[in-house]
Amino acid sequence: MPRSVPASNYKIGILFALLGAVGFSFKAILVKLAYRYGVDAETVLGMRMGLALPCYLLIGLFARQEQRAPMQGRDWLWMVWLGFTGYYLSSYLDFLGLDHISAGLERLILFLYPTLVIVISALFLKKPITLKTLAALALCYAGIALAVGHDLSVSGDAAHEVWIGSALVFAAAIAYALYLIGNGIVVGRLGSLQVTAWASSFACVFSIAQFLALRPLDSIFAQPWQVWAILLVMVAVSTVAPVWMVSEAIRRIGAGPVSMTSTMGPVITIALGWVILAEPFGWNQFFGAVLVIGGVWLVSRR
Repeated sequence: MPRSVPASNYKIGILFALLGAVGFSFKAILVKLAYRYGVDAETVLGMRMGLALPCYLLIGLFARQEQRAPMQGRDWLWMVWLGFTGYYLSSYLDFLGLDHISAGLERLILFLYPTLVIVISALFLKKPITLKTLAALALCYAGIALAVGHDLSVSGDAAHEVWIGSALVFAAAIAYALYLIGNGIVVGRLGSLQVTAWASSFACVFSIAQFLALRPLDSIFAQPWQVWAILLVMVAVSTVAPVWMVSEAIRRIGAGPVSMTSTMGPVITIALGWVILAEPFGWNQFFGAVLVIGGVWLVSRR
């Protein structure tokens, strides 16, 4: 515990960070449950973002209180770009991938985004990669190989589904890594909550526009009540609440401890997938998760 943080404040911060990790981890489970009612990725994403948009706008208005600099024209362009890459494109590719692979494998692949930030930064920003980082990357991708191998072993004739889904989710992780790199450029000046709120709002607009372009508007009213219930839970538990909880945790205890709690995400998703979705669980998947989490932990250490 950092010396400057009171014990009670630290405990509350850790609790918020853990609850945020659980909320984000629950998203894949809810998407898989919605798919059981015949709804597609475009509809799930469009409905989710449509329900979440008012919440993000409210968060953005409240976030103006922590505004560190006035929003300028170029800042709004950054919000459009960050919303497109991080919360629209990444989410859409992720939702498409979840239609092909298990929630546990999806979470492990998506969890590779810190390693992708390092690789992209090395390729385009000329940032050096240390031997420790190379070792961490090797651990992560060895773990993914084990996890993919587990899903291939239980997929039978549907092995191609595993490859398609894994490729889509990996592309989602790349898009999210690009978002994080751009986020790092503007967040120090504008504040994390404000960037998240406005970027998410633009992502909602992109998602709703895609839905209206591809699906008839009345199709959302034809969805069974179970889909609406799942999406309302997704917005409350896995979209809006985790954003606030993680931001509050960072405010109380700092980004370092909060980032470490995020390593619980894959474990939580794998456990929930096993309990709720009856997804098969094997030792390859377990050891793969251990390697991925260990690699990301090494990468995330200062």
